[in-house]
Amino acid sequence: MRTLRGVSSAWFRFWTGSFWSNLENGLRKKDSRYSLYTVHHCSRKECTMPVDSMVETYETQGFLTEVDVFSENEIGHFRALFDDLEAREGKEKCQIGLQGRHFDEAFIWQLATDKRVLDIIQTVMGDNVMLLSTHFFCKYPDPEAKIFVAWHQDITYWGLKPPIAHTAWIAIDDADVENGCMRFIPGSHKNGIAVHDKSSREGNLLSINQEIPDDYVDDSAAVDIVLRAGQMSVHDGQLFHASNPNRSNRRRCGLTVRFIPPHVKQTTLNSHKQSWQPVVLRGEDQFGHFPKVGMPFPLS
Repeated sequence: MRTLRGVSSAWFRFWTGSFWSNLENGLRKKDSRYSLYTVHHCSRKECTMPVDSMVETYETQGFLTEVDVFSENEIGHFRALFDDLEAREGKEKCQIGLQGRHFDEAFIWQLATDKRVLDIIQTVMGDNVMLLSTHFFCKYPDPEAKIFVAWHQDITYWGLKPPIAHTAWIAIDDADVENGCMRFIPGSHKNGIAVHDKSSREGNLLSINQEIPDDYVDDSAAVDIVLRAGQMSVHDGQLFHASNPNRSNRRRCGLTVRFIPPHVKQTTLNSHKQSWQPVVLRGEDQFGHFPKVGMPFPLS
């Protein structure tokens, strides 16, 4: 097991500040792509050197992590709004039941469509960006260590062809090894859709209890995706990922935001027996595979 943090590995992270102006300028140019090298302590100038390796890293490893997006004050504001929603909806529903709520909760829309989030997504997936869905994953303290997320690929039961999607995971709370942060297997997105069976282990949070069988998973290659509240990770829809039980006394909640390019279409209902309602956020939909859905709230 490896933990991605600081300079302990040759991975990429992002820094707030002038990076965003550099990225914004780059996105005005056709096919511009930016990334950063890993650093632990440095000035903003040193941390914001744009290079052409971010997309290469994303395509090679299948993910980016420790992306600084929201400040402590910003995420504190959003956490308070989520706490209020949690009080209204109940913890049981908040585990995995808050799906597609960006259509009626303004703060979820604001989180999912923040300019800083979309800049990164547009950089890795191209000019045209559609918001497919939002979904909270919340793990509460679990003394019996039963609740987990099995190894899986996001795209498997979404009914999309070609099977292309990208997931941003925005940390509402700190996510670490103790409270069950996500785990990724680098490069596992390269081999197509894997076999998924039903999990025989009690406590799988996935909606239809799916899992990739152990024979297909090299657990020794897994890395722990440690995030501070306000940071996000981004991963390819075919990347193997999972998470362990929350053995702490702290909640671990994150908002997953799924994006697709407009050439993707839905050929079967998703695992919830529903049709998707994607919203165009950047660029344009030249294909019209989905009914046009307006933005429920303005972009900030």
